Parts: sequence; C-alpha cells; structure tokens
Amino acid sequence: MKVRVLGCSGAIAKDCRTTSFLIDDDVLVDAGTGVGDLTIDEMQRVHSVLLTHSHLDHVAALPLMLDTVASLRKEPLKVYALAGTIAALKTHVFNDVIWPDFTRIPSVDNPFVRFYEISCGQTLEFANKVVEVLPAVHTVPAVGYAIASGNGCWVFSGDTERNAAFWRRVNQLRVAMLVIETAFSNREKDLARRSLHLSPESLAQELDCIDKEKRFPIYITHTKPKETDMIMSEIQRFDQTMPFGAHVTHDIRWLRAGQEFEL
Repeated sequence: MKVRVLGCSGAIAKDCRTTSFLIDDDVLVDAGTGVGDLTIDEMQRVHSVLLTHSHLDHVAALPLMLDTVASLRKEPLKVYALAGTIAALKTHVFNDVIWPDFTRIPSVDNPFVRFYEISCGQTLEFANKVVEVLPAVHTVPAVGYAIASGNGCWVFSGDTERNAAFWRRVNQLRVAMLVIETAFSNREKDLARRSLHLSPESLAQELDCIDKEKRFPIYITHTKPKETDMIMSEIQRFDQTMPFGAHVTHDIRWLRAGQEFEL
C-alpha cells in the first residue's frame, strides 16, 4: 500500500496545503487543498473519499475536484462520512448556493457523487485495503482511520483532542505508521484545548497511552504554518520538559506534503 501526502498543513500559505492523503491511486482520505496537486488523470482514478469531518480544511477541494472530473467518470464518486458530516456538506456546500447539488446532477439516479454514511468501529473494504473507522474528539462529529496493508496499519488520528478510546483501539492494532495532529504550540495550548486540537503538552500525554512495548514511527500533521518550527521544537524536547512524567521515546517526525510511504 502506498500513502502519498497531498496536504498536511493546518492552514494555507506558500507550499502549505491542507489535509489530504492519496492511498494507492484510488482512495482519498480527506479532501483539503492538497488535492489540487493531483493531475486530472489522477483525480479521475479516485473512486472513493473517506472524510474525517466537515471542516473546510478537510473538504475544500471536494466540490472542485468533482467539477473537474465528474463528466469524465463512468460512475459516481463515493464519499464515506459520518451522518453529521454528510448533513453539513449537503446543507452548506452542495446546496445550489455555494455549489451545485452534485447528488442530483446530472440526475438523481445517476449523480456525480453519492454519500455513504459510516459509524465509528465500522470496517470498509476497498480491493486490497481494509479500513476501520476510529473515534475522534473534535468540535464537530469526527473520526480517524486505520487502513490495513500486509505490513500493518496506517493510522490517522484526524482532528482530535484527548481521546482514550482511540488509544485503546490503536493498542490492539499492528501499527506500521501513525499520523497524528498537533495544531498549536504550547503557548496556545488553551486555544488548542478549546478548539479540541492537540498541543505538544497534550500530545505527550496522549502518546503516553501507547503500550510500552509498541514502537512505530509517528508523524506530526496539521501544524499551523507560523507555528510549525516551535511545535516541532517543543515536541522534540517534551519528554524532558513535561511536568507530568511522560516517558515518550518514540520516533517522532514532521510530516511534509509530497512525501510517499510504502507500507
């Protein structure tokens, strides 16, 4: 299984694209502005989109991608999301005001896009990929995902704050790689808490939930562009500076757009 990072920034700026991952060449996890780096042929090969939640940085490119390739497709694009996410997209995006209602164009029977409701704990199968829907704790209904390949799972936290249920499940999986958000530095940890995001301090507490015998690479995503250097500096030293005695010894790296991983 190949994972290509299209976007992993918490906001836009030069060379900063928001969240989207291309799994092999046919499944997108989230549809942030990073989707815009795909060619038309690459967009056309995507048959399914897995959304974590409805916030704009995770869905912004979905209507635009559909506009680009819908007429080239032989069947509707399949979008999998929580009921609340689907409702938000239908109400606020595909509403014939912000964007055409592609769930009814060119016809109700043969639309450009179909939504499929998912729930936490559900398992989906796509050819050689098995996807499990994981819990997330955010300001809107949200999930993460674990996608299994022969060498273990690629796990994505989605946007989340403290999330004990997520770690209970992660500790049961054979994890090959974890992608986890840390949107704010410690100087904005109160804002992170209010917006249900992680800061390095809360990240350290979360990583301390991982079973001690487990070791896998951890990649940090969703950093705010102006805060990235500070966030990564705080993460690299937080095992020495955190007051609550966290003993984090994992291999932690910053995720970058354009990276590709074979799992």
